[in-house]
Amino acid sequence: MTERTITESPAPDDSAGQRDGLPRRELAAATVGGIVESFDWTVYVIFAAFFTADLFGSDSLGATIVAYGGFAVGFIARPLGSLFFGRVSDSRGRRFNLLLCMSIISVASIGIALVPPAATIGIWSAVALVALRIVQGLAYGGEGPTIAAYVAETAPRRHRFLFSAISYGGIMFGSMLVFLTAAVLNATIGEEALRAGGWRWAFVIGGALGLLALLIRAYAPESSEFEGGRAAVAPRPPALTVVFREHRKALLTIFLLTLGGTVTYYYTLVYLPKFAASAGRADTAAATSFMTLVLIVVLVAMLVVGACADRFGVLPVMRITFAFNAIGVLPMTFALMHGVLPFEVVALVLGLGAAGFAAVGSVLSALLLPVEVRAVGAGLVATVTVTVFGGTFPMVAEALQAFDLRWVIPVYVFVAALALLAGTRTVTKVRLFTETVQ
Repeated sequence: MTERTITESPAPDDSAGQRDGLPRRELAAATVGGIVESFDWTVYVIFAAFFTADLFGSDSLGATIVAYGGFAVGFIARPLGSLFFGRVSDSRGRRFNLLLCMSIISVASIGIALVPPAATIGIWSAVALVALRIVQGLAYGGEGPTIAAYVAETAPRRHRFLFSAISYGGIMFGSMLVFLTAAVLNATIGEEALRAGGWRWAFVIGGALGLLALLIRAYAPESSEFEGGRAAVAPRPPALTVVFREHRKALLTIFLLTLGGTVTYYYTLVYLPKFAASAGRADTAAATSFMTLVLIVVLVAMLVVGACADRFGVLPVMRITFAFNAIGVLPMTFALMHGVLPFEVVALVLGLGAAGFAAVGSVLSALLLPVEVRAVGAGLVATVTVTVFGGTFPMVAEALQAFDLRWVIPVYVFVAALALLAGTRTVTKVRLFTETVQ
């Protein structure tokens, strides 16, 4: 394995040594993880309204808040999961960890579907639900960073960022599957049946998707770069010691990129319908439904960004897309607030801006660290950043609106977008660890 300084020029054509054909099994193994993760994380939020009374014994506001607390603790568990499972990935292998994490995720999802109602076991149903969400959060803390490392190490260099976009496009597809599942269940068994226990089918579907992911991953090979790197590296101090002592600039870059990418993602693709409705510029239900189209547009944009990054170089493409994001967020949001532009236009434009980091950010972050600390290093920084800034974004935004400071929200997102641009500056000072990147 070599260490080369990242350049801003287009990458040269593939040279000898690159495998023939495309690693389709590796790409499928990575992409299916994003689908399952997004499905499991989104299905909890969408179906919480149906299972709150069943598992918490009441559908009161207090019970609903506690139910959403189960969503929050899953986020809090992720950094711990990235620390543990990241070290497993860096020591035992990417394939091993992907199979391990997905096994845990699938069992936990099916476990949620089987939790007895509060009428049977009382408060223990709520305890079981939260415990299973913590287990899922721990597993996802190791799943995401390992996917990034696996794609970085197995994708052909000339298609690396296209593969990155496809694999992380699974997150968009998983979210769309949740909305489709909700629509089908509503149409077939109805809202009353969903509240009476029909919601469990959604988690059964999530578990089945996880089992399908396991089947796909069983046929995926280990990363040859990981195997080569593990054989070549002499005994070293514990992974975290190496990361914090030798890779401070890389960690700073990962933090900046993740901070900006996370805040812009949650604002544009999660919170924007609520923001528009609170400002009196959109109906919540209609705006939420329109987000399905936005996700499709973002998915296509991610593929374009990934292909362009492979063709013209990742840094120029990142700077263009990140600048578009930063320049657009303030005028587009204020135009929405004052009724100058409709919600649909603003959502589509800002969605295009969010596609940049979603397409290339995670895999680029993985490449900033060497094989032996790649999953635990990038994963720990990314999951902590996502937990602090992504998990708290809806709460912070709601608090600002409660104090009549709605205008601060787009300013906050703008500052985060500047962090993305700052990350494109610091990345030029970090060595890129890979066998094939020049």
